[in-house]
Amino acid sequence: MSEASYLERIPNNVGLSENRQLQRALEHWQPAFLSWWQEMGPAGFQAKDVYLRTAVSVDAQGWASYGWVKMPDYRWGIFLADREPEKTIGFGDLKGQPAWQQVPAEHRSTLRRLIVTQGDTEPASVEQQRLLGLTAPSLYDLRNLFQVNVEEGRHLWAMVYLLHAYFGRDGREEAEELLARRSGDRDNPRILGTFNEPISDWLSFFMFTYFTDRDGKFQLKSLAESGFDPLARTCRFMLTEEAHHMFVGDTGIGRVIRRTLEVMAGIGSDDPAAVRAAGAIDLPTLQRYLNFWFSSSLDLFGSDQSSNAATVFASGLKGRPDEARYEDHDAREGAFEIELPDGKGGAARQAVPLRNAMNEVTRQAYVADCEIGVKRWNRLIRKAGVDFELRLPSTRFRRQIGSWANVPTAPDGTPIAREAFEAGLPGWLPSEADRAFVQSLMQPVTEVGRFAGWIAPPERGINNLPPGHDYVRLS
Repeated sequence: MSEASYLERIPNNVGLSENRQLQRALEHWQPAFLSWWQEMGPAGFQAKDVYLRTAVSVDAQGWASYGWVKMPDYRWGIFLADREPEKTIGFGDLKGQPAWQQVPAEHRSTLRRLIVTQGDTEPASVEQQRLLGLTAPSLYDLRNLFQVNVEEGRHLWAMVYLLHAYFGRDGREEAEELLARRSGDRDNPRILGTFNEPISDWLSFFMFTYFTDRDGKFQLKSLAESGFDPLARTCRFMLTEEAHHMFVGDTGIGRVIRRTLEVMAGIGSDDPAAVRAAGAIDLPTLQRYLNFWFSSSLDLFGSDQSSNAATVFASGLKGRPDEARYEDHDAREGAFEIELPDGKGGAARQAVPLRNAMNEVTRQAYVADCEIGVKRWNRLIRKAGVDFELRLPSTRFRRQIGSWANVPTAPDGTPIAREAFEAGLPGWLPSEADRAFVQSLMQPVTEVGRFAGWIAPPERGINNLPPGHDYVRLS
């Protein structure tokens, strides 16, 4: 991207200055966005200088610039991955046909819904996390929180650009609604349930960025396959930024575990009460938080059998993540086995049409990806000689959508009586006592180079700077 376009009021690589009507529409939306940011963005730090990366191009060798910036002055921009000449649709009934550069009339409402649903998650997560800065365990973590926040804001800009550029008045109205909804609001909540859950402590934040942002990765990968080329190119670049969000969650949980293991070695005990008394988060509590956020994120993929998923795949609107790795891009005749309740308190495998199982195909790929981090955390635990293993709960556990919705199931996947399920929940999910204990640890640490006692320092800092750098200038 040229320097000139970066210096525009809205940095972009879409030739915004050549489309004056679109530019005026987005500049009209910009003050509303900034007003939302001041109201619902990170509380207490809007006037502070933060060491942030800012997208300045789509060049893989240098797409971001690092420097000090006050968050309201962050250069939110619009960036699409480079257009591929002769791009064709890669799956479904229209495979091999030219990718669309404009919205096909017959798919207008479906594409708008896909874009709005994705777009709604971006401001939602900022709202969920707005108070976390007040209890940050270090300046390094504070900076990472704000990096996630501003990039979620840029991802909102990415979706709003598509709405303004390709959906006319309907798109402009939807863009306004993206700023009107509020996470957790009883009357006007965010679209997807997980994005209405409160995130009041940093353990929840790390779990969210590992599990829920990983759902975002798979949704973006699916949309990056879209036959609507501007959407595909937008999501391809968003994935570049999304990787850091998952890194924050992965390393954050790993650092919590490392510190817990250090404390356990120091006190010579793995008793949860003793670990808590020493100021660390015990491993069973970590498991309960993991159960909550993983199971909550599973529903974001939708029902395991879905005629709507079949339609959007057949129409070329949304593919499977990394569609190129599959042999059959038509998926017209294939079948996929899923486990369904058998009505007798058990489960039975059943083959369903592959297109109808696209949500489940993606969900299973997501689960396999989640397992990678869990295995890495368990290696830390084994290396310390501790007899404990973190585990992902079954995909049947605590489901609200799909064939297993409201089917009482233990974390190991065993269907159980409703009474047993209700009785087991306090041991499977964070209790009020768990949340109160974790919250008691959430005391801000703002001295340069220091870290809270419940989390280990990172192994390296940001952009080759040391972990103890003054990433947020508070004075």
